[in-house]
Amino acid sequence: MNRLVEVTTFDVKTQNYTMSAVHDEGNKAGDDAIRILTSDGLEVTIDLSVLFSVTPKDAPRILKEIGDDYLDKIVRPIARTAIRDNAVSYEAVALYSTKRQEFQSKIFSAIDQSFAKRGLKLEQLLVRNVTLPESVRKAIESKINAEQDAQKMQFVLQKEKQLAERKRIEAQGIADYQRILSTGLSDKQLQYESILAQKEIALSTNAKIIIMGNAKNPIILGGN
Repeated sequence: MNRLVEVTTFDVKTQNYTMSAVHDEGNKAGDDAIRILTSDGLEVTIDLSVLFSVTPKDAPRILKEIGDDYLDKIVRPIARTAIRDNAVSYEAVALYSTKRQEFQSKIFSAIDQSFAKRGLKLEQLLVRNVTLPESVRKAIESKINAEQDAQKMQFVLQKEKQLAERKRIEAQGIADYQRILSTGLSDKQLQYESILAQKEIALSTNAKIIIMGNAKNPIILGGN
């Protein structure tokens, strides 16, 4: 082996470069999260993980043009710049919620293109945390709580409405039944009901007296 030849080893496996507000979680000690300004002028903090690899055929070019310190010279600045350049198109709350996936897709595309020009392959990008200003966070929590309270009240009112409707239907049914009894039965129907009752008494094994007919011509039957 020629001792005058300097050998530099490049890792071509997937590497993870993380920038986080949590101490000792990222590649740099301390708070290394990315602080950005959104379109509504609020400062938002983002934790980001970049998963990438060195393209083997481009390793000599990287070593020649950049050196082996490609993390600080390529990965870190490109990722942070892409985050800041794209964040200005979003409001803070949208970035935190509804537009988060769209934002991640945009910065993936921007970083992927920049990496490819420099011999790196972007494999995955993770926007791990989006931290809003305290005042905005409290306002969101207050809004969510208010919406939840409104939903609970709506549920209670709906149950009360259903109960009231059920009671109304029951009351209407009772009223209709009473009206039918008082006005709807004919003399023949009443006579039929009387015969049924007398028949039931007659079939009973108990002692009884059965009166049939009407008040002018009663028929009295005795039995055991």
